[in-house]
Amino acid sequence: MRELAVLTFVTLDGVMQAPKMPEEDRSNGFSAGGWADPYWDEVMQMVGREAMAEPYDVLFGRKTYDVFAAHAGDDHPMHQMKKYVATSAPSTLGWNNSVPITGNIPEEVGRLKEQDGPLLQVHGSCELVQALLAHDLVDELRLWVFPVVVGAGKRLFGGGSVPADFSLRKTDHTSIGVLMGIYTRNSQAVDS
Repeated sequence: MRELAVLTFVTLDGVMQAPKMPEEDRSNGFSAGGWADPYWDEVMQMVGREAMAEPYDVLFGRKTYDVFAAHAGDDHPMHQMKKYVATSAPSTLGWNNSVPITGNIPEEVGRLKEQDGPLLQVHGSCELVQALLAHDLVDELRLWVFPVVVGAGKRLFGGGSVPADFSLRKTDHTSIGVLMGIYTRNSQAVDS
């Protein structure tokens, strides 16, 4: 059995859309892309230490997979990792070690969690994260909260999240005000 952790960057107002590049995700007219870029280098050092040092497989939504794949050469840290991708176009996955997940995505992810293997870590992938939260498949939240408010945009917690109780396992911050919180899912369900 393996656990699933969501690693994501969010603004103070909960937006996780297009943190690095303005052109990353302009859906729904989003024009505030790149909001995390001024903080990027110091945050990525912390992410490397706190969330990427142990072995893991990556679980991507298709849009996030395409963004990563477009910028990842053979020397990218994820090049050799197994990458599971929720997609309706499995034949178009070209990045090394990419495995498509099709059909009922939450059900398929549940099966992945039942297998032996390293941690499954979701990067970005807002729509996938919301589906996983709605089906109570998230064991850990690895959040980096940036001191930025952008208003409209895709939010980490959508309307479909189920009530859940998490414990703060670790916290830290950068010198420029980005907060890290790593939260582990408590085993007891929360009454709604």
